[in-house]
Amino acid sequence: MEETLPPRLKVIYIGGYLNFIQQFENNSNLFDLTIAENGLTAISILQDDNSFDGIISEVFLAGMNGIEVAKMLKSKNIHYATPFILVSPERDNKFKDVAFASVVNDFYDGNIDVNDIYTRIGFIKRFNSYYTDAQETVLKVHEYKIPWDKRLFDIIVSATALLMLSPVILLVMLAIRLESKGKVYYTSKRVGTGYKIFLFYKLRSMRVGADAALKDLKHLNQYQTSTKETDVKDVCPRCAVLPEGQSCSQELYSEGKKVCEYWFYETKKKNVSSTFIKIKDDPRITRVGKFIRNTSIDELPQLINVLKGDMSIVGNRPLPLYEAEMLTSDDWSERFMGPAGITGLWQVEQRGKKGKMSEEERKALDNQYAKTYSFWGDIKLILRTIPALFQKENV
Repeated sequence: MEETLPPRLKVIYIGGYLNFIQQFENNSNLFDLTIAENGLTAISILQDDNSFDGIISEVFLAGMNGIEVAKMLKSKNIHYATPFILVSPERDNKFKDVAFASVVNDFYDGNIDVNDIYTRIGFIKRFNSYYTDAQETVLKVHEYKIPWDKRLFDIIVSATALLMLSPVILLVMLAIRLESKGKVYYTSKRVGTGYKIFLFYKLRSMRVGADAALKDLKHLNQYQTSTKETDVKDVCPRCAVLPEGQSCSQELYSEGKKVCEYWFYETKKKNVSSTFIKIKDDPRITRVGKFIRNTSIDELPQLINVLKGDMSIVGNRPLPLYEAEMLTSDDWSERFMGPAGITGLWQVEQRGKKGKMSEEERKALDNQYAKTYSFWGDIKLILRTIPALFQKENV
C-alpha cells in the first residue's frame, strides 16, 4: 500500500533570519516557500495572489513589525482568513501577550519546529472554514478617505483632461514607439495613502531595460550624501558600550544578519541606496523622454489613476515599494495619512529650486502637506504647478 504524502502548503515568509528560512527550505516536501524581507513587499505579493495557505512573519522587521503587517492585511481585507503566525529566535513574553491580543493566530519563539507550524496552519485553516464568524472580530484600521469635494473635483478634472488631451497622448505614444521598441507606457507598483499599493501609470521616457541599469548609476543620485558604503555587520557604537547581550534598540534581522534597529537605519542613511532616487541628466532617458519629462506629459496617464480613485490631482507623490519601506517610522509615516497625488507641495518647491532639495526637506514638505492640505490650498498649488512645467532644468 502506497504511503499518502501530506499536501504542500504555499506559505510566504516575511523576514531575513537565515536559520528559520533554511529550516523551511529544507522541508520543501511540506512547504512551497516565498520569501519577502519586509512587510510592504509581502503585502504587495499577497495582494496579487490569493492562493497562499499561510503567512509566517518575524516579529521585528525593518519598518512595520509583524503585528502591524498582520493588522494592515486584515484591515485591507487581504488574506482575511489566512493563518498568520509570528516567529522569533528569542523569547519575549511581553510581546507575545501583545501579539495574541491582536489579529495574530499563533506565536513561536526560540527554536521553532517547522513540522509543528505545518500542523498548526492546517488546523487554523480548517477552523476558519468551519467558523467563519471568527473573522468578524478583526478591528478595522482607520483609513483616509478623500473628502467629497476633493473627489468630485478629481473626477471632473481628470475626465475632462483625458478627453481633451487624448490627441496629445496618442501622438506622444506614436513618437515613443518610433524612437525605440517596447511598450509605450510604463507601470510600477506604488504606495499611496495609508500604504495602499496600486498600479501606477506613466508614458515611457526611458530606454528599455532602464530599471536593470539603475545599479550602475546610483553614484549620480541627487539625494545621495555619501558614496562610501557601511556594511551592516559593523558594530553599532551604542551597543558596543553596553554589557554583552544588551542592545540599544530593538534587534531585527537584515540579509540574514542580526542588527539593532538604530544601527540598521543609520547604515541605510550612510549607504549608497538613499530613500529617494533622482538622477540629473539621466542617461537612460530617450530624446522623446526628455521632452515629455520637462513638460510633464509623461505624467498624463496618471489621470486614469485619479479617475479610478488610486490618487488625487494634488497630494503627496506615491512612492515605489523600495522607497516606502524606508518611511514607516513615526517621523515620516505621516505623509501617507494624506492624499496621494500627481502634483503637490514637494514638486512645486523642488522645481522652484531647480531640483536642488535634500531628502529631509522633501520628507518635511510631504508631512506638512498631509497635515495642512485644503481644497483651496490645492487650487493654489495647481496654479503654481503650471508655470513650473516649463522650466528648462532636467530634474
